[in-house]
Amino acid sequence: MIHSMTAFARFEVKGDWGNAVWEIRSVNQRFLETYFRLPEQFRGIEPLLRERFRKQLNRGKVECHLRFNANPAAKGELTLNEKLAKQLIQHANWVNEQTLNSQVNPLEVMRWPGVMEAAETDISAIQAELLAGFDSALKDFIKARASEGENLKAMIEQRLDAITEQADKVNKQMPEIIEWQRNRITEKFAEAKVDLDSSRVEQELVLLAQKMDVAEELDRLNSHVSETQKILKKGGPQGRRLDFMMQEFNREANTLGSKSINTDITASAVELKVLIEQMREQIQNIE
Repeated sequence: MIHSMTAFARFEVKGDWGNAVWEIRSVNQRFLETYFRLPEQFRGIEPLLRERFRKQLNRGKVECHLRFNANPAAKGELTLNEKLAKQLIQHANWVNEQTLNSQVNPLEVMRWPGVMEAAETDISAIQAELLAGFDSALKDFIKARASEGENLKAMIEQRLDAITEQADKVNKQMPEIIEWQRNRITEKFAEAKVDLDSSRVEQELVLLAQKMDVAEELDRLNSHVSETQKILKKGGPQGRRLDFMMQEFNREANTLGSKSINTDITASAVELKVLIEQMREQIQNIE
């Protein structure tokens, strides 16, 4: 299956700890490049994410963003270190007795380090859920690339059919064009009242026909069409191979245009170059 390098996916993860949203987007790039925007407490999973991208993708500039929203109500319950609090109160009372019996402020006691503690959130458990959510987002992302790749494949196949039509059109016109050129040269000689040896005229016409012969270019165009269709059918990361085929298409279209002595052939050569350029632009997005 052909995959596009342009895609987007979004996946939300929910839990008692809050919610998080994964967003993955990519554009065309010669090689695989990955960029991450993660909350500081989850920077440790970046190598895992990078490795999962590397196993699934071959090319593209990929941006991965994680938005994390913690649930305030899910924070651990406060616990009181009663033993430490009693010791603080005893010592505070002794100090009070030495300083005009001022009363102990309970809040001051509770603010003392270690008196009140909150249970730490289990980050590892949250990371496991986030990674599972990332896998789901990556799966949707690859599906999006495949869907867009199918659209690109259909467009390229349409252009290949159009190229075949133009090649067939030129091939059918060539006998008529050669005959037209033969009559035109004969008429020019007649108008000039030049008496030439018939064998000499035939030799010149044969040489001219050879210069005008585009059968080889048409055969190569049809061969390139068949090869490109095979590549599309094979699927996988074929962007570079398809780009090379566009260079071969252009070479034959340019040669065809240079041999043209007829406006119809010239028009077909121009149409071929337009079709090839349309394919080339879309192939830049194929993995």
